[in-house]
Amino acid sequence: MPAFVTLSGRLVRLEPLSLAAVDDLVAAASEDRSTYAFTRVPDGREEMVSYVEAAMAEQAEGRTMPFAIRWLHTDRVVGATRLMHLEYWQGPMPWPPGTRGAVGEVPSVADIGYTWLSAAAQGTGVNRESKFLMLSLAFDTWGVHRITLKADVRNTRSRAAIEALGAHLDGVRRADSRGADDTVRDTAYYSILSSEWPMVRERMAQRLGLVEAA
Repeated sequence: MPAFVTLSGRLVRLEPLSLAAVDDLVAAASEDRSTYAFTRVPDGREEMVSYVEAAMAEQAEGRTMPFAIRWLHTDRVVGATRLMHLEYWQGPMPWPPGTRGAVGEVPSVADIGYTWLSAAAQGTGVNRESKFLMLSLAFDTWGVHRITLKADVRNTRSRAAIEALGAHLDGVRRADSRGADDTVRDTAYYSILSSEWPMVRERMAQRLGLVEAA
């Protein structure tokens, strides 16, 4: 799998998710749980430990790269996110399906997901810069072909944030999964392709104040 890195911006620092962040994550998730109507966020220390351990286990298998989000304004961890569903197309196709074969050193495609923030960090630019840092890693360093982002179709706030990035709506998968509210969830699928990334990067950089608008 690709080397794990810390990603630093002006507002946030994305750090490798570890058990050292559990207490801060518990505090962040406890601020206002009404903001997680459509998002599964661990509740309490026991759930948070299990959440972090599961993410680290997937990381060890090369399937995900989980981050704790540190808000530099407060120097506290205020949430988590990850590059996930990492697929490696460079190696030979394994046969029969499910067998392990040689793969490339970096992913070919990935998802960005499992993102959640404390109530105080929502709407501050923390999410936008976190996405920018992960997209930059995926496209500029790994050279992925596609990044996928998903949201419960009812989660208008998350969908608006994804669309503001410049992501393309690929469609809605009906009865896709169990929702955070234990209903059957329809999921909106979005994507950004490598050919679209330069325009998306410029747009995001302008919104983050990293470059002046033309």
